[in-house]
Parts: sequence; C-alpha cells; structure tokens
Amino acid sequence: MERMRGKGSSATQTHGQDVSGGKIRDQRRSTREHVTAANKNNLNGIALLASPRKRALVVCFFLVIVTLVVYSPVFDHPFIFNYDDDCYVLNNSHVQAGLTWATLTWALKSTECSNWHPLTWLSHALDGELYGLNPGGHHVTNVLLHALNVVLLFLLLVRATGLAGRSFLVAALFALHPLNVESVAWVAERKNVLSTSFFLLTLGVYGWYAMKPSIERYVAVAALFVFGLAAKPIAITLPCVLVLLDFWPLQRIQGWGQSSPQLAGNKDHETLQKHVIPWGGLPVPQASFSRLILEKLPLLVLCVFDGIVTIFAQRSYGSMHLVIPFAVRLENAVYAYAMYVWKGFWPSGLAVFYPHPGSSLTLWQLGLATLFLFALSLLVWRDRFDRPYLVTGWLWFLGVLVPVIGIIQVGEQAMADRYAYIPMMGIFLMVVFGVAEWADRRQLSSPSRVKIAAVPLIIFLLFTREQIGYWDSSIDLWSRAVHVTKDNFFAEENLSSALMMIDRSEEALPHLQNAVRIRPTDSHGHLNLAADLALSSHPREAISEYETAISLGADPKTLAGVYQTLGMLHGQLGDYSEARSSYQQSLRIDSQQEGAKNALNEIDLSEAMRNVTESPSGQSYLRLGQLLEQRGRLSEARGIYQQALKLDPKLAAAQQALRALNVSENGSTDPIGNSKDE
Repeated sequence: MERMRGKGSSATQTHGQDVSGGKIRDQRRSTREHVTAANKNNLNGIALLASPRKRALVVCFFLVIVTLVVYSPVFDHPFIFNYDDDCYVLNNSHVQAGLTWATLTWALKSTECSNWHPLTWLSHALDGELYGLNPGGHHVTNVLLHALNVVLLFLLLVRATGLAGRSFLVAALFALHPLNVESVAWVAERKNVLSTSFFLLTLGVYGWYAMKPSIERYVAVAALFVFGLAAKPIAITLPCVLVLLDFWPLQRIQGWGQSSPQLAGNKDHETLQKHVIPWGGLPVPQASFSRLILEKLPLLVLCVFDGIVTIFAQRSYGSMHLVIPFAVRLENAVYAYAMYVWKGFWPSGLAVFYPHPGSSLTLWQLGLATLFLFALSLLVWRDRFDRPYLVTGWLWFLGVLVPVIGIIQVGEQAMADRYAYIPMMGIFLMVVFGVAEWADRRQLSSPSRVKIAAVPLIIFLLFTREQIGYWDSSIDLWSRAVHVTKDNFFAEENLSSALMMIDRSEEALPHLQNAVRIRPTDSHGHLNLAADLALSSHPREAISEYETAISLGADPKTLAGVYQTLGMLHGQLGDYSEARSSYQQSLRIDSQQEGAKNALNEIDLSEAMRNVTESPSGQSYLRLGQLLEQRGRLSEARGIYQQALKLDPKLAAAQQALRALNVSENGSTDPIGNSKDE
C-alpha cells in the first residue's frame, strides 16, 4: 500500500532519510502534474476545462447554482416568529433601524439573544437596511453565505490536497446534506453560516501563512479569526483545527510523516502505488511540533477572552439555567456524538429541537455509543500515517463539537442540527477520501465512481428538500418536531403558540396539556395552558391552572397580569369578591395596571347598581353617584345625587357632592340643582 504521506510529503523518505528542499519541490511538481494529467484524461480534452483554474471556476459555479436551486424554496418562507427570529429581527428595533452609528455601538456591547456576536448583529442590520421586515431578503443572505461556504470548502481542499474530484464531492455533500438545513433556512442562524465563512477564510489564509510564515501573514490569520469569533463563538475551536491541518494535509510537523511498519512486505504495495494519487498540494516548510503549538498561543488567548464573554452572555440571558449533574451531561455527550454520526449517514427524523434525555438513556444505548466511538478512534489512530485524512477528519469532528456537545449545558436541547454544520465537514472528508482510496485499489472506472458518488448525493438531496419544507411555517416546523421526538415539552409549547397566533386555540389545547404532562412543575407551561383555556371559554379550568402556576413560582414579572386575568375570570363566573381580590393583588404588584384599575371600578359600579336595586337608600344612591362621577358620567351622577336626597334630604355628603358638581358645571350652589339666576 502506498504511504499516505505520498510524493508530496516533506516528512521522511521510505528509508528514513531526510528529503532535501529541491527534491520536495520536484515531488510536489510531479504530484500536481499527475493530478492534472489524470483530470485531463477524465475530461476527454474538453477545451473549456483544459486548465486547473478554469476547471475550478466551473466547479465553483456549478456548486453555487446547485446550492441556490436546492434552497430556493426558503426565499418564500416567513420568519419563525416564536423561535429566536423575534429576538434577532422581528422585535429588534436596533436591527430594524439598519446600519446606523447607534446600531454599531449597540452591536459591540450587546449580549441579547444570549451571545456576543457584533458582526452577526451588523449583518442582520444590513438586511434590515436592505429588506426591512421582508423575510425573503433575509433568507437570500443565508443561502448566499452557505453557497460561499461550499465554494470555500472546495477551494481549500483542492488547494491543500491537489485532488479536485474528492474535494468536489466533500463540498457537494456539505452543500446538500439535510443536517445543514437548520443553519441555512433559519434566519436566526445567520451567525452560524457567517462565522463559518470566516472560519474557512481563516484556514485559507493560514495555508498562505504556512507556505511562508511572517508576522504580516499571521496578523491576517488572527484578524479573520477575530471576525469569526465576532460572528459566533463556535469559531473558538479553530486553533485546534489548525494543528490538525499541520498534521494533514499541510504536513508541517517534523517527524510525523512516517509510514506504518505494517506496510513492509505488503504484496499489494506496488500495485496500489500505480493507482493512488499522491497527497499534497501546498509546498510548506516543516517545523517542530512544540514550535507549531507555540505559534497558536496568541489565537488561544483570543479564545479565552471570547469564552469568558460568551459564558457571561449566556448566564445573563438565562440560557444556562438548566442544572444537570456532570455524569448525566457526559452520558448525553457520548450519545450525542454517536447520534451526529448516525444522522450524518441516515438523516431521518431531523427536528428543530431535541429534548435533553436527562438520566433516561439506557445502558445499551450508552454502551453501543461508547463502543462505536472507541472502536472508530482506535482504527483512526492505527492508520494515522497511512491514512492521515482519517485523523484530521475524525478529530475535526470530535473537536469542533466540544463547545456545544453539552459538557457545559447551554439551553435545554440534547443536540442540534446546527451544531453539526462545521463538524460534519470532518466526517465528509473521512468518507470521501476513504471511498476514493478503496476505488483506487479496485481500479474502478470513472463512470463507476460517478455512479457511486451520485447515490448518496441524490438521497441527501431528497432528504434536504423535504427538510426545507418543514421550515415553511412555525406550525409545520414544530409539528414535525412533535412527530419525530418523544415528550418534547419545548416543541409542544411552541406548536401551541403558533396555533394560538392564528386563533386555533382549540387545536392548541391538547399540545399545551401534553406540555404540562411532560413537565408538571413548570409554571410557564401552566400559564400557557391557562391562557388557552381562558380563550377557549373554560374559565374554571383556567383559574385552576393560573393558581397552580402561581403556587409553582411564576415569573414575578408576569404576576400582575396573571392576577388581572384571574379577576376577569372570576368576574365572568359572577364571583365578584374573588374578582375584586385578584384585581387588588394585581395593583399591589404593579400600581400602573390600568386594566386592573378599570376592572375594579367596573366591579364597584356593578355592586353599587345592584345595591340601589336591591336595597334603595340615600347611602346606596350616594355611592353609585360617586362612582359615576369618577367615571366622568356627570349627568347621570347628578340625577343619582338628587335621588339620594329625595330618600334622605339631610344626607350632607349627597348635598356637598351635588353642590360641588353644580359649581363645577355652571356656578349654581342650590343643593337640589336649581340655578339662583332662575
């Protein structure tokens, strides 16, 4: 079997001797000539594709067109009003104001929506400037950024490895894989596609730096890295990714290019050499591993700073409220790693939200996931020199997922499709390069290779188009999540809110009941159920749910409104004593609750009118007159005061009230309302 360091490696030769710089260049030149010749033969001499540059341009154009066509349905999709799109665009006055100086200063300081990502805010503000609240424009930007990422991935791979076909297939998988739909079709995930653009640009500039290290080139790497961090903290893993690229395909690490001794005496060695294209596309000098690690330290300092800011933002926004024991978080992390790989190969049952399993994972689930991860890691390590792409791809996948795998729990999800956007590039790399090596060993023809590559691409394309359809509305999105997951409290609640938004309260009711069943101690769930019961004309059940929510410690910010609604419901049932008590409690919490004030006045007025009907007296009429006067109904109040004096001519309070009313209107001081001028 051919040594995977190949003819383009700058490590050591077969017999362990150092390779001179001139010989390295000759070998890499030979590699590129080999690749170019092979590609020319495959293209059958088509003039348009005669040069590598033209071929790359055609491939990039093709990838962009395919990506735009596949994702074109999202251009007509709305915002997801009840899942972050409200925070990022719909209810964000800064974003809607467009690119202004005030927006810029706010973006640099803001930790809204649980992250510090000023570049993402400015991107949304630019869309606000261009499109306002037209969701189509915001979706177009996301799709264009995804297309850019696809092209960048292809160009980086083909430049680093010299293997255009394999690089194209990795980029095509990335373009079409349904796991990426969430990052592209969701406006709020602009941060993901934008950060990835700078992530990949940083890798490209790092390759430029690696060819000829200098301060100026390193500053360019650091600057692009800062932009990536300013779009989303997921870029924090980039320094570790750079170390992986130093191993392969850049092969910058001295002494790490040795081939496995297992190849010694392999009878298939010479045969395989004739068919495997050598590795290497960039001529880079080597350095010691310790020096390459030191080289990354300034970038790690930026990571530490961004990590501190991110944790502060997450805590201040309340995204880290879920307290889960470390052992449970570790179990979920192991299982999630395995599930990401599984969904990478068979992306069925994708959902916008996967509820955290807590401690419910079974022993066989954890055992199987652990065995899979351990076995694959062992295989990758065993072939680290013969198939270095396996190490880079696998550790890329494992490492980039670390910040979002759940060791530090942020939010309530167990995993998320959007988290796999960058990590799955590593899996695609492993699979494509591994299958290509197998095809080389079997000496498969070009048509056979095309057929093999087309099968997964077509399957993923079909899955992706289906998944895009679920983002057509909030109802479709959350209905899908409820359907493909179990006991999904978050999805049940959001589906019900989407239904209630279009006045389908009766349809929302069972989903709210499911949410309360799943999480009976959640006060927010009881509040939502109570609100729907109230809208559905079930006042007694609504009162019970509101009282349960209060007993569970409902958010103090909502209590004034809760008590006001309770007063209304008690009033509907004719229980004015409880209604009065609820309104008074609402005003004790927030004295500015105008609704409670007005409702309390209405109750007082209703009781006063009932009293004058049931027990007419001077005092009862006096009270009714006072309430009418407070409400500005002066003519009615005058008549009521006069009626009070008829029943009790000596009622001083009624005389004074009538006199004051007459004075304020026309200057009369006659208690019974006759003008002295008359």
